[in-house]
Amino acid sequence: MIDSSLSSLGAEVVLASSSDENHPQENIIDGNIKKFWMSTGMFPQEFVVRFAEPTTLSALTVESYNVKHLKIEKNTSSNASKFESVTEKEFERTDGHLQSNAISLHVDGCTATHLRFIITSGYDHFVSVHKVSVRN
Repeated sequence: MIDSSLSSLGAEVVLASSSDENHPQENIIDGNIKKFWMSTGMFPQEFVVRFAEPTTLSALTVESYNVKHLKIEKNTSSNASKFESVTEKEFERTDGHLQSNAISLHVDGCTATHLRFIITSGYDHFVSVHKVSVRN
């Protein structure tokens, strides 16, 4: 299946560690790469995406800027209290243009109600996430 924006799957960003009214967390999932969520400095930074129902995913694509290390965790319950690790990825520095990283989740897919994205470090004090899309 082709990549889908998370909002087209009925997902929403239910938590973000930083808030900027000019660059809100909803920009992460709307599919528009020109809009973005921006951290307000310091690490770790995180955001949590909740799906309308348990969803099986095979891969994610993350379009970002200045992200160095990302952890992804999942939860399969209706509340976002306990998460288990799915994967971690080190991103390459891409001065002047967006980082585009395809992240495989598991050979047989990953079922989740919530996904937590934890940016543990960046190449600068501020990072931005422009788009997260999924392949299920």
